[in-house]
Amino acid sequence: MIGYLKGKLLYSTAETAVIDVNGVGYETYCSASAFSKMAPGGTCEVYTYLQISEQNGATLYGFSSLEEKNMFLKLISVSGVGPKMGIAVLSAMDCSSLAAAIATQDVKRLSSVKGLGKKTAERIILELREKVGALPRSAPSGAPAAAVPAAEGDEDAIVALQTLGFTRAESARAVAAAKSAGAEGIEQIIMQALRTM
Repeated sequence: MIGYLKGKLLYSTAETAVIDVNGVGYETYCSASAFSKMAPGGTCEVYTYLQISEQNGATLYGFSSLEEKNMFLKLISVSGVGPKMGIAVLSAMDCSSLAAAIATQDVKRLSSVKGLGKKTAERIILELREKVGALPRSAPSGAPAAAVPAAEGDEDAIVALQTLGFTRAESARAVAAAKSAGAEGIEQIIMQALRTM
């Protein structure tokens, strides 16, 4: 499995980047975020996912961070969402905006992604919220009470952070810290929380 590449950008197309790593050019389908960090002839690095299928052989997908790669893996675990659609979703919105859309069940925002229909958007919300919902909702035994905030409105932000792979306790503490720092609204709270995690 190829999980990471660091090398020189040889050239790019609208969808792919060819990265030279020690004389071998890896063609990689990249997210908009990964593309934004590349310059022709410059050094670049991407976290990658290798898909192997009978129809297309081996295809590499590249991401700007582990967080983005993990969100991609969650997306393609949803029935009907393939790797190219996963890249399209992550190119249309960043991880925190996507997590917020899933947590707040914002079907309209998700289905605004080109090629993503309403039914698939609803399935993404249902399946990813279910995965997050399967995690424990209360503080673990012996955990400080502050690990779970009292405000009901914080739940969506906590769920969004759990969707990104953080534990409930970590998410709750980060949300509380973000609100203490003056963050308001779910997206602002998530962005602020991510800076502290």
